[in-house]
Amino acid sequence: MRIIPAIDIIDGKCVRLSKGDYATQKTYNEHPLEVAKAYVDHGITHLHLVDLDGAQASHIVNYKVLENIASNTPLKIDFGGGLKSDEDLKIAFESGASQITGGSIAVKNKSLFKRWLNEYGPEKIILGADVLNNKIAVSGWQESSQEELLPFIQSYQKEGISYVICTDISKDGMLQGPSFELYKAILEETTDGLKLIASGGISHYDELPKLAALGCEGVIIGKAIYEGRISLKQLEEFIQ
Repeated sequence: MRIIPAIDIIDGKCVRLSKGDYATQKTYNEHPLEVAKAYVDHGITHLHLVDLDGAQASHIVNYKVLENIASNTPLKIDFGGGLKSDEDLKIAFESGASQITGGSIAVKNKSLFKRWLNEYGPEKIILGADVLNNKIAVSGWQESSQEELLPFIQSYQKEGISYVICTDISKDGMLQGPSFELYKAILEETTDGLKLIASGGISHYDELPKLAALGCEGVIIGKAIYEGRISLKQLEEFIQ
């Protein structure tokens, strides 16, 4: 199972929110590159970079942060937040993203998201399935859609999607443990080959082997690292 630390960006700084609420913003580091380099020093190879300004603005904003990390580290970066147009996507890939995550766009403009999937392929395009009360949330989690989680994922599997990041918004940033039952249900109800990346609520090291045992392909860890609940040394040992 891949270990994928998250760096969420507002005003070019590393922040975390609780349950996606911008009013709960806490700044952890003003220099994202420093944080990214610390991950590399501990054997981490992947990064989940979220442009929270972009998610609110509905277009890419913090691409310079992406460019800075991509050009100064060997990290494979998946980038999300506010990607709504071909131009946004072009900027993200040109700035060094290895993959992009589309959430709101996959709900609000399905034809465009499907075209991206066809043009760039399933290794480059990740489906963001951010869920609250079984409904997919959009626009930086500021609104709910009518899309139900499992049919949403299943419909995109038919279109060729293989990577899915599923974030349980009720758990995100709360440090109360991830949604094991939710991920188990997803893996049982979807076709083989789904690369499910768990996100939201990771709080202790011993949750990682449990997610791996369920069959998760990756796990995104944010606040637990910043708050010292999981050390980079522990992650390095897990990777080895």
